[in-house]
Amino acid sequence: MGIKSRADKKLFILDTNVLMHDPTSMFRFAEHDIFLPMVVLEELDRAKKGTSEVARNVRQVSRFLDELMTSASKKDIDSGLPLPCTSLQRGNGDGDDCGHLFFQTQLQPKQLPSTLPGNIPDNNILGTVLALAEMAPQRDVTLVSKDINLRIKAAVIGIHTEDYHNDQVLDDVNLLYSGEAALPADFWETHSKDIDSWQEEGHTYYRVKGPETPDWYVNQCLYIEGEKPFEAIVREKDGQDALIEIVDDYRSVKQAVWGISARNREQNFALNLLMDPNIDFVSLLGTAGTGKTLLALAAGLTQVLDQNRFREIVMTRVTVPVGEDIGFLPGTEEEKMTPWMGALMDNLEVLTQTEGGEWGRAATDDLLRSRIRIHSLNFMRGRTFLNKYIILDEAQNLTPKQMKTLITRAGPGTKIVCLGNVAQIDTPYLTETTSGLTYVVDRFKHWPHGGHITLKRGERSRLAEFASDAL
Repeated sequence: MGIKSRADKKLFILDTNVLMHDPTSMFRFAEHDIFLPMVVLEELDRAKKGTSEVARNVRQVSRFLDELMTSASKKDIDSGLPLPCTSLQRGNGDGDDCGHLFFQTQLQPKQLPSTLPGNIPDNNILGTVLALAEMAPQRDVTLVSKDINLRIKAAVIGIHTEDYHNDQVLDDVNLLYSGEAALPADFWETHSKDIDSWQEEGHTYYRVKGPETPDWYVNQCLYIEGEKPFEAIVREKDGQDALIEIVDDYRSVKQAVWGISARNREQNFALNLLMDPNIDFVSLLGTAGTGKTLLALAAGLTQVLDQNRFREIVMTRVTVPVGEDIGFLPGTEEEKMTPWMGALMDNLEVLTQTEGGEWGRAATDDLLRSRIRIHSLNFMRGRTFLNKYIILDEAQNLTPKQMKTLITRAGPGTKIVCLGNVAQIDTPYLTETTSGLTYVVDRFKHWPHGGHITLKRGERSRLAEFASDAL
């Protein structure tokens, strides 16, 4: 058996950047075969040193390859190393349904057109793909790369190429769960047959059943617009039966959270999620000026200082600069993080507008700063946070793996709030569909102790709102 004999299977040639991006990528192609050019192994060898995420991924790829090649002879390598089968493939009982891994052993790269001169690694890979396609013309040969320029060059010389899509949470970011659903105007008429309503401890509940309920998620926000607006949140769901509760109205001054009142429907939903003790994870998405940080801080201060639900607020964010880096910063961990926490300082100014002159404001500032801790993401590994209110700002710049590392730091009694705007990703290797923030919003929508809302309307100023729309 060899490359030529498996004509019914597709053959995917992986570029180095695919393995650097996802070490498990060679196992993600179902029953199809994988081919690794020798230049890819050389590039992996050059990138293995260091403590960066890429270097760690490369070392993991090397370990995977070492496991596959354990006790394999030269003949086995030439005929292809069997890749682990998925449970679906094992169910067929046919070993040929599993993919195989091939290395470049004897194949020489084909001469490239004169339009692609030079012996650079990318051109070497293209030559190898052309030689493969010529050697096994009956096979469907595809180059998989995250390098856009390489895919362009491949298309120019007639090589079929694709991006690596397995890490994408969604095909389109517009399909991302928004956390709210508009109910039709005739909702009560179509659901009135099987409805119970009651009041308990000052809250109004409805148990409904009908055509709309199967599509709901627990902690999803529901609303009906009109003369008598209706705003509720799903509390329980069992098949077509759903329990919904009328949300608290934080628009009124009496219900203000640390002096902050909701200015629109989405902000009201956000405050309900942030103030709910039964929700351990909240994600807030929104463009600049929608109030994400202000709402999260106001809810945190109320629950830390007034309700004693949490011991302190922990605030952190990814340190990715928008422009050129200004170099090393002096001081302790908290002092180094202070320039990155401009959003925290700006919002604290709004939240500490107290009476009592300079002395009153200084005392309030000292009190708040004693209950707010600023930490760097670099030192989160191995930590456990107990009874903390954690705000993770600019979460769109995190990878799914980094997001998992952070959220698993939460101990008993801890609440995590993720804030971000997937349209403002500063990390060069992340997109809207591969961001860790998109990942957790999609994965947590089924969990009964997680909540999400997308803030839509800017409330910072008319200038900021116009700039967001027009620029």
